[in-house]
Amino acid sequence: MSKIPPMKWRNPRMLATALLLQVAAGSASATVYELAGPEAVLFGREERVLTTYEDTLYEIARRFSLGSEEVVRVNPGIDPWLPGAGRSLVIPGQRVLPAGPREGIVVNLPEHRLYFYPKAVPGKPQRVYTYPISIGKMDWRTPLGKTRVVNKRERPSWVPPESVRREHIANGEPPLPAVVPPGPDNPLGNYAMRLGLAGSYLIHGTNNPIAVGMAVTHGCIRMYPEDIEELFPMVAVGTPVYLVNEPVKVAWVAGELLLEAHPPVDAQGQTGEPELTVFEGLLEQALGESVVAIHWDRARAELTQARGMPTVVGLAAEAPAAPQDGAEGGQAEVKPELNAGGNRL
Repeated sequence: MSKIPPMKWRNPRMLATALLLQVAAGSASATVYELAGPEAVLFGREERVLTTYEDTLYEIARRFSLGSEEVVRVNPGIDPWLPGAGRSLVIPGQRVLPAGPREGIVVNLPEHRLYFYPKAVPGKPQRVYTYPISIGKMDWRTPLGKTRVVNKRERPSWVPPESVRREHIANGEPPLPAVVPPGPDNPLGNYAMRLGLAGSYLIHGTNNPIAVGMAVTHGCIRMYPEDIEELFPMVAVGTPVYLVNEPVKVAWVAGELLLEAHPPVDAQGQTGEPELTVFEGLLEQALGESVVAIHWDRARAELTQARGMPTVVGLAAEAPAAPQDGAEGGQAEVKPELNAGGNRL
């Protein structure tokens, strides 16, 4: 495997307080990182890997704890099923933390990613775990707002809601049973955590890992089997869960303004291009009174491509003071539209 070196920063002193330190041995496949301080905003790194004859982009995505569409999007023109041997692939392992609370579980829907902030141990840096997820598809969107984990189950049974059973029949698929017992045919996988939302929304595993990272569920949050197995024992009943919609993220690092853009999810669960006005609003908040030069063509290109990779789009004469922990902006609690039903997927 061939790797590119990590990005070089012009101000190492600022880097020490602005970056997150990866706990694992420097690979993008890590799921846990240590915050270098309360103002830390950036973690991970971009890498490149060489494919083998047996590889698919979906297998590589899972190997690096990424969603399949994340890898496909940043490697255009490469067949995801038959990339061939010796192809150099971009691994988008670097990202900006979402704004808002750094506690419990934060799910950023446009990013198709879950963040978990365990309670900090006195005298030790706070950690953050991050995993790719699947979210609700069109007409079955995952709701926004604040909730909590109300129940946890190992080897759960799945009770398909009547609406899902009708959908299967309408699509010409075999009728679903009233209950699907634990086992390899259960789409919930081996672990499920129920959220305190009407409509039985779950964070759960899957028996179809290739779809992780896509908008394919009936509103639930779906994870790779190995990821939910790691997360499940760390999350206590009562843990807060923030379901946020943040397609555009900006951050100051070492005097450089970074932009990270993802395809936004609208009210119907459809995706599109992030709007320039969204970036301009975040930019206004980030700039304060700093002197900055914006590369607007580069910003527009990133918003159009929505690659999900932090990209330098501006330079400041002097980077603004980093906000204190908890002052970087909160996520407004949005009352979700709720649907009645049984256990979703």
